[in-house]
Amino acid sequence: MNVQEHIEMFGTIDSELRIGGQPLSRLAARVGSTPFFAYDRGLLDARVDLLRRLLPARIELSYAMKANPMPAVVQHLASRVDRIDVASAGEMQHALDTGIRPDRVSFAGPGKTPAEIRQAVAAGIIVEIESPTELGRVIAAGEELSVEPRIAIRVNPDFAVKGSGMRMGGGPQQFGIDAEQVPDLLASFAGGADILGFHVFAGSQNLNAEIIAEAQNQTVDLVAQLADALPAPLRYLNLGGGFGIPYTERDAPLDLETVAANLERLVSGPIAERFPDARPVIELGRFLVGECGVYVTRVVDRKVSRGRTFLVVDGGMHHQLAASGNFGQAIRRNYPVVVGSRLSSPAGEEMSIVGCLCTPLDLLADGIALPADAAIDDLVVIFQQGAYGLTASPTAFLGHPAPAEVLI
Repeated sequence: MNVQEHIEMFGTIDSELRIGGQPLSRLAARVGSTPFFAYDRGLLDARVDLLRRLLPARIELSYAMKANPMPAVVQHLASRVDRIDVASAGEMQHALDTGIRPDRVSFAGPGKTPAEIRQAVAAGIIVEIESPTELGRVIAAGEELSVEPRIAIRVNPDFAVKGSGMRMGGGPQQFGIDAEQVPDLLASFAGGADILGFHVFAGSQNLNAEIIAEAQNQTVDLVAQLADALPAPLRYLNLGGGFGIPYTERDAPLDLETVAANLERLVSGPIAERFPDARPVIELGRFLVGECGVYVTRVVDRKVSRGRTFLVVDGGMHHQLAASGNFGQAIRRNYPVVVGSRLSSPAGEEMSIVGCLCTPLDLLADGIALPADAAIDDLVVIFQQGAYGLTASPTAFLGHPAPAEVLI
């Protein structure tokens, strides 16, 4: 997607970007300071509506809170999705504070402490175990609390998903239990928990619909092989997600219709036939919230160094690590960026946008075409900032104030 397509997604008022129906300058005045993150409620709802329209009706939609745990975002999504996935005791509390039923919350991730597991078991949420040790801890917590824990086994599949931004399955992994170890684990299971089913997640940030579809096909085949060892019929089938969003101009949006058509075939065919008691789950984070957000930062200086123009802003990688290229990019590429208060000015001069940190890594945009009249106090807007922004960044570095977050 190019910058103009991102602008059109949010809309404009006169020569300013519009966010949540408000001109950028008015929103900045309302927030009171820069930098800040703003999340557009209308775009968030539109994304949920798109998924509901295209995905099979039997699919349950789960929000992976790690993508954006801002309480207002989580509260809003809790009323629009079927489930919430959490990865810590803190996220667990945020999810339960929304009023969602505990049995609609799942707890995944390696390294769960005994205290976190006890909290999850006491709350009645689904614990997705990632090792035999975790299984033992869950059973012990259940015995101590005199409740039957509800669990699912997170499986590290024996296949990898090509084209994913991060591979989280196939080969040696800290995530999940190796598929070939699952039958022995289930054979040694002597009770003490209700094993509902499986979660298989092999990779994230994938823009190739055919690859995602093939991964889902392989996931269903794998679960069919493992399900016979379960002590009860399979009731929980988390197919993962991994749906990507386009971060750079070279990225094409995911063909969601192709993914949905394949899911329809799986849901009405092998899943319905083999697992009639299961409601399949698609777990999404970035795809739900990523495109609804922007990061807004103010130009505090404009300088020229040996022929190169720099716009120095009051934000930086301490708030938005991914845009600087330091959150998993193999080759650094610019995110879509505009001077949000000068949309009517033609982009003609090559500039770099740098943050306020004492490191050359603090580079938000490198050599991009911006309006030649970009000046101090202009508002720079970075798109695709609804996921893995503030809470995935080194906010304590140099002790700058934390940015505001608003849902509008």
